[in-house]
Amino acid sequence: MRKPRDYDSELKALELKARQLKSRRQSQLGELVIATGADALTSEELAGALLAAVTTHDHAMKEAWRKRGAGFFSGGRPGAGDSAGREPGGAASGAGSTPPPSSEPGAA
Repeated sequence: MRKPRDYDSELKALELKARQLKSRRQSQLGELVIATGADALTSEELAGALLAAVTTHDHAMKEAWRKRGAGFFSGGRPGAGDSAGREPGGAASGAGSTPPPSSEPGAA
């Protein structure tokens, strides 16, 4: 004879896994914001940039963003300094990245 399945415990396990995945997703999004230097932006600026990215229909622009993102994740451009020469906003992002390195030696 087969052992009856415990659907309630399976459902609870799936709900727990879904909560863990959602939590990890939120954490990774926060890490991404910090890693890119976007934490130097105000909430309104960041929300506006994300809304513009979501609502744009310019496929060439989206492809350029995808390539920059792929370059960021591949490690080819670890810092904001590499993008500073290509985009005026890069210098402000680099300035926002400067305080954490200076605080690290002081903390050590």
